[in-house]
Amino acid sequence: MFLLVMPSGARYWRLKYRFAGKAKSLSLGVHPEVSLAEARVARDDLRALLADGIDPSAARKAEHSATVARQVDPAARFRLDSDGALAFRFGNRSVLLTPAETRELRVFLDATRAVIPR
Repeated sequence: MFLLVMPSGARYWRLKYRFAGKAKSLSLGVHPEVSLAEARVARDDLRALLADGIDPSAARKAEHSATVARQVDPAARFRLDSDGALAFRFGNRSVLLTPAETRELRVFLDATRAVIPR
């Protein structure tokens, strides 16, 4: 564990570790918002994951993905405006179709619905 001091003066608690033969580094927080004692507790938690054979970086990413998935309401992924424009999201990318494109998509989906076996 070390304190990374940037040229701008920002200070970050970091943890260097090896997993599957690769050197990795993970953030433990920003100093002084995260004290030395808190950084040490976070380091110990990450070391426990390593001892169990779990990559702390992958565990953190999986936790973040699960949190985002719980926050996103499936109904909120699609929105049909009053003018007929359809807006929807795939992950963190948004797509906005014009009313004409929305009509074309609806015609296509209606045409393929009869073809797709259920």
